[in-house]
Amino acid sequence: MRFNFKLQLLIALLISIHLISCKGETEDFATEPVSEYMPLEVGKYITYRIDSLVFVDFQRFPEVHQYQVKHVVDAEVTDNLGRKSYRIYRYLNNEDGSGEWVPDGTYFITPLRNRIEVIEDNLRIIKLQAPMREGTSWKGNSYLPTDAYDPFGYNFSNDDDMQNWEFYVQQFESGTTINGQNYTDVYTIEQQNDFSNVPIADPLSYGYKNRATEKYSRGIGLVYREYEMWEYQPNLSGPDPYYSGFGVTMWMIDHN
Repeated sequence: MRFNFKLQLLIALLISIHLISCKGETEDFATEPVSEYMPLEVGKYITYRIDSLVFVDFQRFPEVHQYQVKHVVDAEVTDNLGRKSYRIYRYLNNEDGSGEWVPDGTYFITPLRNRIEVIEDNLRIIKLQAPMREGTSWKGNSYLPTDAYDPFGYNFSNDDDMQNWEFYVQQFESGTTINGQNYTDVYTIEQQNDFSNVPIADPLSYGYKNRATEKYSRGIGLVYREYEMWEYQPNLSGPDPYYSGFGVTMWMIDHN
């Protein structure tokens, strides 16, 4: 009888472990696939309004330029790792979109089972990571080289540790409005929010800003992005203080 009792306890324990394991698998399975938040199909496009932050007059003063950019899924291709990817063409227009659409380069999106990677200017970033739910985190810049923006002429320290940025799903909104556009099922991906002496309150002290966040709507894709990386150098031994860096704020205005 004692043997049968112990056997029954063992069987009950194994069944409990199995049920807990199945429950965990069911919960993971029930989360939405990342592809729902960056749908890719040849011919699909999204148009954004852009506020581009630049520094002018020998990098002494910030200035914002406005224009439109259209991202068009051009073709399905194979990347250098043999994976299915999509080539994206980018076009620029003036602020109200009344001018000619001018080609502005290409980049690639690689959808994988549990994540989506974007490769632009040889920089590979993991934009989305499964499971799509609040709290999920990952090293989105883990493939970036040291001083990733140095080849583009940005002599700043902002990119010294970009590989360690912790991307995470900050929140899910069943409905939200961004610059007059209504969206449903929106995830906010926080990438970085780090700054010092911003706005520049002490002109004799060093300052910097790293701000990166994106919003994705189910069935549409990226609908909002804020990306600023710049530093302020007081240049105490030189004639004038100066800035180095850039910033982009963009929001969707049209898509198919």
